[in-house]
Amino acid sequence: MRTQRGFLFALAALAVAPLTPSAGAQEAPGSKPADLSKPVQVFILMGQSNMVGMGKIKGGEGSLETAVKEKKKYPYLVDAAGNWVERKDVRFVRYMSGKGPLNNEWMGIRGGTIGPEYGIANEVGNALDEPVMILKCCIGNRSIGWDLLPPGSPRIEENGKIYAGYKDSPDCWDKGTEPKKVGWYAGKQYDDDTADAKKALAELDKHYPGAKGCEVAGFFFWQGEKDNGNPVHSKYYEQNLVNFIKALRKDFNAPGAKFVCATLGEAVKGSGNKVMEGHFAVDGNSGKHPEFRGNVATVYSHPLSMGGSGNGHYGGNAETYMNVGEAMGKAMVELLKVKAPVKKR
Repeated sequence: MRTQRGFLFALAALAVAPLTPSAGAQEAPGSKPADLSKPVQVFILMGQSNMVGMGKIKGGEGSLETAVKEKKKYPYLVDAAGNWVERKDVRFVRYMSGKGPLNNEWMGIRGGTIGPEYGIANEVGNALDEPVMILKCCIGNRSIGWDLLPPGSPRIEENGKIYAGYKDSPDCWDKGTEPKKVGWYAGKQYDDDTADAKKALAELDKHYPGAKGCEVAGFFFWQGEKDNGNPVHSKYYEQNLVNFIKALRKDFNAPGAKFVCATLGEAVKGSGNKVMEGHFAVDGNSGKHPEFRGNVATVYSHPLSMGGSGNGHYGGNAETYMNVGEAMGKAMVELLKVKAPVKKR
């Protein structure tokens, strides 16, 4: 009888005892603030509408809610109760053509639509001990052959026409005639997007509270739809992309910054798509430019896409944006393992 009373008392004590995590339990990645004694690692995202982000969060099949809460994909986006969580070690900052910050918050799902930034943030945030900033500066319907043409790009003569070099206007004119300027110039969007990024970095504490300094660690680029519709821009896509990478590193005083781009989801290897060939040409492992070995990577998006085309924003399927983002993030993490000089700001 004594033994039975003791057993019942022990059960009662267990019932009211507070539960404490086991010594070996691990906290979820991103649940704690980063060490702000270390410089913020900044990753700048550029491109056009699919980098802006058209993946739907709500709305049944193809939405992020369905992918996460029914298909159980991307579990890091929610807690055990299924609520969206935010990372305390990654900031998300977004500007668009001089407007912003349109986002200035800890990384987490809130509403609207998504781009590849959430997949990117998960990979780089988990890989780095330093605080991280995802800084997105882009707008839709922009080509690298005109709007995003980088500084130093020369004029091109093709089919009896002259195509604009950096700061020329208009985009092309007949050879032997005087160009008649329009209200835009070659590289205007490049100038706007880089100016937005520089403004955000100049006001670092406003965008990453408590930060003591930062380094531009890398660039992400998902773009090509508009160039794909212009035969001349497509033909010179590789040349412009090479100049784009070099110009960004120079403008941000970040010679060691890594660069990851992704192909269009509908572009298939072997199809002769010139934009995709340009993307693959800069890949450090399989491309044509030895100077990009160990510091540039290209992600093949076709196997990651859930269907549709870039111009159609992949039907708004959030899984496409998450899949491409994760792949780009993984590619960046691999590049970061290769040491290179990084300039502190």
